[in-house]
Amino acid sequence: MISLAPLVEVRNVRKHFPIGSGLFGRSRARVHAVEGVSLAIRAGETLGLVGESGCGKSTLGRLMLRLLEPTSGDVLFDGRSLLALSARELRAMRRQMQIIFQDPYGSLNPRMRVASIVGEGLDIHRLGTRRERRARVAELLELVGLPPDAGGRYPHEFSGGQRQRIGIARALAVGPRFIVADEAVSALDVSIQAQILNLLQDLQRRLGLTLLFIAHDLRVVEHMSDRVAIMYLGRIVECGSSEEIYRNPRHPYTRTLLSSVPVPDPRRRKQRMALEGDVPSPINPPPGCAFHPRCGHALEVCRRETPPLETGRSGHSVACHVFPAEGVQTADG
Repeated sequence: MISLAPLVEVRNVRKHFPIGSGLFGRSRARVHAVEGVSLAIRAGETLGLVGESGCGKSTLGRLMLRLLEPTSGDVLFDGRSLLALSARELRAMRRQMQIIFQDPYGSLNPRMRVASIVGEGLDIHRLGTRRERRARVAELLELVGLPPDAGGRYPHEFSGGQRQRIGIARALAVGPRFIVADEAVSALDVSIQAQILNLLQDLQRRLGLTLLFIAHDLRVVEHMSDRVAIMYLGRIVECGSSEEIYRNPRHPYTRTLLSSVPVPDPRRRKQRMALEGDVPSPINPPPGCAFHPRCGHALEVCRRETPPLETGRSGHSVACHVFPAEGVQTADG
């Protein structure tokens, strides 16, 4: 059941990465990875985060877990600012927030047995006796669909899908409330993707988890998400319920992404919308709306002013001067 209160929230958060080295060690430029994002995820909800590679999705997910320190803004978990926590308080809070990584090959230590990988969090947080930890690991391996003898084997003895199940078991070990699934199925075959997605949905229902599901495959996001946020060059450009985003997309970038999704019925033809130009550099993003150099509907105001993310009817939010959320006045009146 989805709560009305947000469990995780970011407020006007920014993350800039300095690059290069100038005089006296000063950075010559900065990558604007996340630029003024405000977003809330309600308890029990799955929020899908979509965008092209390099748009800042993974960075935003890591900011929500405070795996990265924001350049500015605030990150809240259950109403508490993560930035105000002491090292000891943050360590205790880590139990409630976990991540499933994209690469099921590189995210597991090849020198550790699976039981040690899954139980590492239990050891770090000193949860239970040694016997209770072994029982918990066995329970988790069964929960994610791995054989009973999996704990005594090494990661290289498993397939990609099985390794991702190990990663999921590791994330669940300490009993988190919030999980960031960062492109958790993109490295897997399509048939295996479906199994992992169904497993995640089943675990969410059984354990009452809150998920940030980061992906670039719009079909997968539609299947998984209660709400969807579209990200472009470090900013959220559209956000709404999954049904609303797929039925009534407003932002030109969202419409272009959706037009590229293949239609399974060969008798139906779909008009594809091509993007103009290349993705602008996050080192030197364009003024105004970051999407305006690739948008066929751009007005003069789009080149000057950054559109705010405004919420219209049904909680549908859009950052666009030309196609705002329904119920919000357009730039030309």
